[in-house]
Amino acid sequence: MLALDLIIKKRNGGKLTREEIEYFVDRYTKGEIPDYQASAFLMAVFFNGMDTDETLWLTEAMLHSGDIVDLSCIPGVKVDKHSTGGVGDKTTLVIAPVVASYGVPVAKMSGRGLGHTGGTIDKLESIPGFRTSLSREEFVANVKEIGIAVAGQTDNLVPADKKLYALRDVTGTVENISLIAASIMSKKLASGSDAIVLDVKVGSGAFMKTIAEAEKLAGLMVDIGRGAGKKTVALITDMDRPLGNKIGNAMEVCEAVDILSGKGPCDLKEVCVELAANMLFVAGKGDIEYCRSLAAEAIEKRTALNKLTEMVIRQGGDPKVIEDTSKLPKARYKAEWKAETAGYIEKMHAEKLGYASLILGAGRKSKEDIIDHSAGIELLKKPADKVEQGETLAILHTSDENRIPGALAILKTAVSTGPDPVPKPPLVLGRIE
Repeated sequence: MLALDLIIKKRNGGKLTREEIEYFVDRYTKGEIPDYQASAFLMAVFFNGMDTDETLWLTEAMLHSGDIVDLSCIPGVKVDKHSTGGVGDKTTLVIAPVVASYGVPVAKMSGRGLGHTGGTIDKLESIPGFRTSLSREEFVANVKEIGIAVAGQTDNLVPADKKLYALRDVTGTVENISLIAASIMSKKLASGSDAIVLDVKVGSGAFMKTIAEAEKLAGLMVDIGRGAGKKTVALITDMDRPLGNKIGNAMEVCEAVDILSGKGPCDLKEVCVELAANMLFVAGKGDIEYCRSLAAEAIEKRTALNKLTEMVIRQGGDPKVIEDTSKLPKARYKAEWKAETAGYIEKMHAEKLGYASLILGAGRKSKEDIIDHSAGIELLKKPADKVEQGETLAILHTSDENRIPGALAILKTAVSTGPDPVPKPPLVLGRIE
């Protein structure tokens, strides 16, 4: 078997066998297939696609390229959650404590962000002292003893995905549904949980720009999860607008604490309650309506906030920032983004807001970039709100004032207004079980 034969077969629209896919993944991970051949293979897949069988085989081959976390010593149904990413998406910081507060173990391995804003790990690292690099033993012990741990992925967790994703990023082959599904699900399956809830974002600030694309990706990932023996549910949620009012790492931690304290923006709370309810549902805590009431109650009674504090202490963070979020990193410079026209906000382009926050320092253009945990955007207005000319739409935060003009230039093209009131679109657009 030769890599060239597989490239030609997929280039010509053929269906690869399980053995051929396993051969490619194994040899590329070991460095026996060079990047230039792997790039050609990815491009052939990008243009000709993979069917459900091929995608499942690719997922399994990537899954078995490295370590698989064994959580069998932890009693109960272990539940994991994954979001395909979006602007202001800090849901893990809310829903993991909510679910864990009911005795459902949450063992979550997350990544750092590339583009837009930081990932869950970047957000947590804005808490002074918080450790995301945990040994396998410490990770498992935390989940076993307090029911929750959120840590960075280990180097040998799905190494095939690390190599392939880095190559996809520089060869223009990221936006392929089979490659996205295999990348996400190989990591989720390797993390060892028994059930998975997927949050598939759709809209201007997401990979999937249309409902049809999001439904196809969600359905494929649910099929993969089910094929691997995991109870899997996917929600399709709106990302045409930022989630919540704050974009940026420390600012998003602050907003997550607000939600768990019974405050915060309604859109973020609604999505978090729905995601947490589905995690409780797949853990067998009751029907979906009952699980929604459980999620809301954990927020109302602050039991979830207490669980977040417990996790912060356990992972070396300063619990005082949960009591007083003003102790989180603060930016040296602020600037206002003002409305150029009066009217009702018809659209706030989420992706442009994300890029503006990246310019301010909240995200990364490359993996080597250093995150400014204090940087970001605080939205004072959202879609459907009425604004007057010159009214402040948002406040920009950064530690480098030279970044402000570039961010403002992007923001000026990120909002559209009209003379008539506009309805607020739904946040949860679909559910696939």
